[in-house]
Amino acid sequence: MENPIENNLIKFWFENDILISKFQKETVLSLDNLKQVIEMREKISGGEKQYWLYDITNLKNLTKEVRDYAERYGQDYLYCIAVLVNSHITKFIFNSYLKLNKPDFPFLFFTKKEKAVEWLMEIKAKNELS
Repeated sequence: MENPIENNLIKFWFENDILISKFQKETVLSLDNLKQVIEMREKISGGEKQYWLYDITNLKNLTKEVRDYAERYGQDYLYCIAVLVNSHITKFIFNSYLKLNKPDFPFLFFTKKEKAVEWLMEIKAKNELS
């Protein structure tokens, strides 16, 4: 684990040049909490784009206001995002949502960390060859 930063809400660290974050406990994400998450991610990114594994298995709820804010202000310094969720139903719902609200970079939901990391590494390798 390289150079972690954390607070009582979330922890960020790097593994094999992949930015990883995980909520420390069951979390209902408020707008203020989201702003902290974005600020911490931008700080650890150091102004450089990242391949991000965002583990939200401890995320219990978020409002439309939070989703809208994240979509508008939370996508800087990213090549792509793999989001780890804890059920196939959640994965299906979020991936369906992405078809309607497509971000400007690769963004997928996964139920297995290994698959998410594999996908991030594939995109990273393709980008490095370009």
